[in-house]
Amino acid sequence: VQLQASGGGLVQAGDSLRLSCAASGRTFSTYIMGWFRQAPGKEREFVAGISGSGGTTDYADSVKGRFTISRDNAKNTVYLQMNNLKPEDTAVYYCAGRLGAVVTRALRYDYWGQGTQVTVSS
Repeated sequence: VQLQASGGGLVQAGDSLRLSCAASGRTFSTYIMGWFRQAPGKEREFVAGISGSGGTTDYADSVKGRFTISRDNAKNTVYLQMNNLKPEDTAVYYCAGRLGAVVTRALRYDYWGQGTQVTVSS
């Protein structure tokens, strides 16, 4: 599966952004999808994950209550709605896919998008 992330930008603290990740292929609904982010000098970290049906989600503690992951299998797209953004959310955001269960380790995801930059100014 090929993934294309979009929707990043430069915003101020407290603003919102919605990231999108469009996937190719006819079996999108079988894939677990995740969002990760990587800030300069830091390791890539899990942000959110969602099951194939959308019925199960998981979030990093740092984004719980502010970010929402969702998917539209008819459109082969997964979203990350980011509210109340903070400067520490600044990073390149990546979408990723795998088969199986929602997991938080980046190494266990097989497919990656190219990343989209999110910059939050204070």
